Amino acid sequence: MAGIDINRTTTGVSLPPQVSAEIWETAQAGSVVMQLAQQITLPGSGISVPIITGDPTANWVAETAEKPVSRGTVSAKTITPYKLAVIEPFSNEFRRDLPALYAALARRLPGALAKRFDATVINGTAPGSNFDVLTGATAVGINGNTYGGLVAADAAVATGGGVLNGWALAPQARGILLSETDTTGRPLFINSMVTDGQVPQLLGAPTYTSPAVYVADADGAGAGTVSLLGVAGDWTQAMYGTVEGVQVSISDQATINDNGTQLNLWQRNMFAVRAEIEIGFAVRNLAAFVRLTSGTTA
Repeated sequence: MAGIDINRTTTGVSLPPQVSAEIWETAQAGSVVMQLAQQITLPGSGISVPIITGDPTANWVAETAEKPVSRGTVSAKTITPYKLAVIEPFSNEFRRDLPALYAALARRLPGALAKRFDATVINGTAPGSNFDVLTGATAVGINGNTYGGLVAADAAVATGGGVLNGWALAPQARGILLSETDTTGRPLFINSMVTDGQVPQLLGAPTYTSPAVYVADADGAGAGTVSLLGVAGDWTQAMYGTVEGVQVSISDQATINDNGTQLNLWQRNMFAVRAEIEIGFAVRNLAAFVRLTSGTTA
């Protein structure tokens, strides 16, 4: 009996050789976390990354006096990759019209992977141990006194030992930022009301926008109370890594379980594309990040 998995090298099934690379590149472009954090390469079993936790201390000395001796301190951070996957079924018409298949792959699958990764890192539950999330970062409100809230966020990152160098924003933060004006009524965070449709920078640091950042209920008190609008911090202290990038395979003989409904692909003249990635995320210092909410900072 033939196996149910048909990969890109199997006769009769054709995918452009660049699909997997394109999906990975598009996933990176669609993920605010991947754009902001540092990328490392992970082995399948994970990796222990050395981290400098303290520097030696210098001091003043008198002429001919002994010079002080001081040592830096180091620690280690273990990062374990976990598998993130999605299966998407198509009709055989897509195989007949390969450009349509390629466009669908390049457009939809990377977004699913990127969205889930961002949502997990920013406000989700870790898939296992040695996978960090930013859920526990200090919350700062940016509604009402928006400029004051942004400055408070910058100050909180500095207090935590970091330098704020990037903002991951939800689309819902855009209205708050665009509505901020100076005493003459001109927008505070954009240069032109005619040509600028978004805020490219805040306090000198770049902004990135993704729907995956938004959470309607950020404080556990119910939707409509305090929502999560973004995360800011020192992204040099965050890193993500993958084992092999995105892996893509397709099958037209398998039966897939679609939320309890069994789909026999051969019987329905369909095929399915599976995209998966083994990925991990770690933060050196959670205090160097803040969560931006719809609350108000005094």
